[in-house]
Amino acid sequence: MATGGLVNWRGNPINKKVHGGVRAAWFLYFMVVVNFFVQSPNLQNLVTYLRGVMHMGVSDASTTVTNFIGAMCAFALLGAFVSDSYITCARTLLLSALLVTVGFVLLTVQAHLPSLHPPQCNPISDPSSCKGIHGWSATQLYASLYIVALGEGIMRACIPALGADQFDRDDPSESRQQSSFFNWFAFFLSVGVIAGLILIVWIENSKGWDIGFGVSAILTTVGLLVGAAGLPFYRNRVPQGSAITRVLQKYFLDKACINTGRDGTWTVCDEANGLTSSLQETKTVLRMLPLVISSMVANISTPLLVAFTVQQGSATNTRLGRLHVYPAMLAIIPAAFQLLMLVGYDRILVPFLRRRTGYEGGITHLQRVGVGFILNIVAPVIAAIVERKRKDIVAAGGQMSLFWLTPQFFLLVMTETISFVGLPEFFNSEAPDGMKSIGVALFWCQMGLSSLLGTLLVRLVNKVTRHHHGSRGCLEGTNLNTTRLDLFYWVVAAVALLGWLNFFYWAKRYRYRHDPRIAAVKPVDEDSNA
Repeated sequence: MATGGLVNWRGNPINKKVHGGVRAAWFLYFMVVVNFFVQSPNLQNLVTYLRGVMHMGVSDASTTVTNFIGAMCAFALLGAFVSDSYITCARTLLLSALLVTVGFVLLTVQAHLPSLHPPQCNPISDPSSCKGIHGWSATQLYASLYIVALGEGIMRACIPALGADQFDRDDPSESRQQSSFFNWFAFFLSVGVIAGLILIVWIENSKGWDIGFGVSAILTTVGLLVGAAGLPFYRNRVPQGSAITRVLQKYFLDKACINTGRDGTWTVCDEANGLTSSLQETKTVLRMLPLVISSMVANISTPLLVAFTVQQGSATNTRLGRLHVYPAMLAIIPAAFQLLMLVGYDRILVPFLRRRTGYEGGITHLQRVGVGFILNIVAPVIAAIVERKRKDIVAAGGQMSLFWLTPQFFLLVMTETISFVGLPEFFNSEAPDGMKSIGVALFWCQMGLSSLLGTLLVRLVNKVTRHHHGSRGCLEGTNLNTTRLDLFYWVVAAVALLGWLNFFYWAKRYRYRHDPRIAAVKPVDEDSNA
């Protein structure tokens, strides 16, 4: 990425000594910490809120979570479209942070007022007394969640794209810093996750959901203010109009462009009128689509494990001596390891591999993603074995320790360490200059589609098993012990395996726009293999 076409917050040409670089990135790193300090624990703990306070069943709570993830990631595409087409990424980012704050304020009000959620009950001893959320209260719940999803989705598209714009791809030193940005993005993400899982989860489960949501709203506001303070230092890519219009325009220009005279609208179909660039953008999007779709299937286990593992934890012994460990807190252990792994990866492994492979990132983006997707197959297999053992212990009158769930949490976080960094870096580097935010949004889009696919899989399995085994599907009901979650995990592993094989097929055939072995090159048509 060259610095041409970049401006400061007032629309003037940038000064590389003042704008961009690591200094500007620090404002974004702070927003990443605050954002995931709030979002990750609330996402991990959301199913507990839906089951315990809103009295949803096992499958309803899980599909609500996966739908929330899906909507959040789909909204990333909207945010990317707006920032690439009409207003700068930095301004879009600040507007999204405001939306997240509003959403958490609404959740705080609903959690605080008893009239806005169902009365307390005991779903284990007397499930018939539990009335699930419905009517106006349900409308407010979903409205609040999807306002958060809207703001969070836009924010997730803008932060990586804006961060990448702070470094010049044509400058060898800044090119390496850009590659490191995505690793440090994941590092500070983990810092926020660990801190949030300790504080936010503890507050929500011991002090009250209203206080937890209220603290989340305050922290999001702080992140908004710090992000705004960085406006004088950001490099901003000038919006280039609707990328979708440019892609569609290629077809109209290709077929309808005629010479109507010197002053005609469609006088010449050459590079000056944008046909060549529109064609290139169209080709790039079409080449990446198979990877988006195959990644969607390969990544299906991630949102499902997030939704169901916390429910498994609620059915285990959560005591460690006199200490009570909440299920959502289990992710702290692998997240802490992730911090060390990311530092080691960026400072030790990448330079070592770079010297031997010549790749700027040590290995190609798609190779890194493929390794991460293998863990997406192993994780549900481990989860199925653990769930089978948990049910055997329950049948014998015992209760499994919560810490048996650590391996699947560990694999879940390791997947994020490997593929979570590789995919957005791939989409951002491959996207044309006028579609950088949309490139990152494609990453969140495939994650959102994975979540929606997970919802469809849950409903399909329930429908099939309901048809063969009576009136209730294998994942339905309020008691996890009566479900067949262990068998469902095997289904998830099989789907993830098929997704990985499909991803591998397309990744082997993909040709990069920029040779990943070279720090500063122009886009080419015949490039290196994935």
